Amino acid sequence: MGHLITNYYETGAIILFGVGFVTLLAHGNLIKKIIGMNIMDTAVFLFFIAKGYISGSEAPIIRSVKSATGYINPVPTALMLTGIVVAVSITAFALALTIRVYEKYGTVDLNEIIKMGGE
Repeated sequence: MGHLITNYYETGAIILFGVGFVTLLAHGNLIKKIIGMNIMDTAVFLFFIAKGYISGSEAPIIRSVKSATGYINPVPTALMLTGIVVAVSITAFALALTIRVYEKYGTVDLNEIIKMGGE
C-alpha cells in the first residue's frame, strides 16, 4: 500500500486509464467514446513521463562536458511528445468521422445506429 502513496503519479495514471476504459466501454455515444479514448491517452502519457523522471536530476542540456550522469533521459519525453501529436490527429479524424455518421444517421448513439442496420 505504501508504493501506491509514494508513486502517486503512476497511481493516478492507472486510475485515469480505468476511468477512460470504463467510459469507452459503458457509453454508446460516439463523442463520449472519443473522450474516453483521450482520457486513456493522457493516462499513458502521464505514466511514461512519470517513469522517465529521475528525482534529483536535471534537464538534458549539457553546459559543460563532464559526464552524462545526473541527467534525465530525454527519450521517454520525446516519445510522449510524438504520441501527443498522434493522439490529437486521431481525435480530429474520429470527430470528423462522427460528424459524417451524424449526417448519415441523424444520431451519434452507436446502439441506435446498429438498430438501423448500419445501412
